[in-house]
Amino acid sequence: MSVCFVDEVATREILLRVTNVCGECYCDLKEGDPIYYDLEHYRYLCEVCYEKIKEEMNDQREVFEEGGLFEL
Repeated sequence: MSVCFVDEVATREILLRVTNVCGECYCDLKEGDPIYYDLEHYRYLCEVCYEKIKEEMNDQREVFEEGGLFEL
């Protein structure tokens, strides 16, 4: 799980007061669905979009082969 997302279960309150659609693909969210709040873009995502975005984030990360974080 990424620190950029909060995982929750869609409740009646979330669906009525905040949103009932995914902020990425606009599919309907239903009570009891796993949903993910994107802290960077302030939106709820369905599980499919969350997995897609998480994978894209992993693909874009930089890996340093030599040295360490505090080595010059």
